[in-house]
Amino acid sequence: MDRPLIIAGKTFNSRLMTGTGKYRSIEQMQHSILASGCEIVTVAVRRVQTKAAGHEGLAEAIDWTKIWMLPNTAGCQTAEDAVRVARLGREMAKLLGQEDNNFVKLEVIPDGKYLLPDPIGTLQAAEQLVKEGFAVLPYINADPLLAKRLEEAGCATVMPLGSPIGSGQGIRNLANIQIIIENAKVPVVVDAGIGTPSEAAQAMEIGADALLINTAIACAENAPLMAEAMGLAAVAGRLGYLAGRIPVAKVAIASSPMTGTITS
Repeated sequence: MDRPLIIAGKTFNSRLMTGTGKYRSIEQMQHSILASGCEIVTVAVRRVQTKAAGHEGLAEAIDWTKIWMLPNTAGCQTAEDAVRVARLGREMAKLLGQEDNNFVKLEVIPDGKYLLPDPIGTLQAAEQLVKEGFAVLPYINADPLLAKRLEEAGCATVMPLGSPIGSGQGIRNLANIQIIIENAKVPVVVDAGIGTPSEAAQAMEIGADALLINTAIACAENAPLMAEAMGLAAVAGRLGYLAGRIPVAKVAIASSPMTGTITS
């Protein structure tokens, strides 16, 4: 009954994407990725390039014949910087055996406190990267007009935030995300802010095509168990969306009909 998730012509069975940051150890990250059932894992290009703490050996810790790498431009504050890091990410993917990987998760974030993406810089970088043949997955505020502009610019997806990165606040922009989903002709991936499996399911129930969840998994008391829960939540939410929920009624409606009841 369902169609697969297709991004830039590539087909994925899982609708959950995960990350590689904030884990207590490489081993915990490996177990969590496996438990989640995900097929796309995002990697911060700058952290791998500089061998930042927690990212030593990261490139070798994941089986890239089974997991599709999504290089991201985390840490970039300008469009120019993001374009440069995206190019490095593409080369990194090639070196790890994914010769045809042109994916990039585009992040342009000049704000260090709330980590909200710059809409103008994101659009500028996206337009340039699309010209260079990238499959651009832009991280954005839940702005329906910006989402449409990015789609028109040739982005492979749009990735509206549910709430600020790592906040665990859940889906605070539900109405706007619904508008984006209703109007998008590319996959919509809810990215950032999800803290619980119920929130993951909620995003899928309203019609999101996929989720990207990192902090809620990596910082959970039992990260692999939370990863499994998030994977199941993505499936449950998707099935709920396909099934079609009942209308919301203002009054109670009896489950059993009143006709044929026994009366004295």
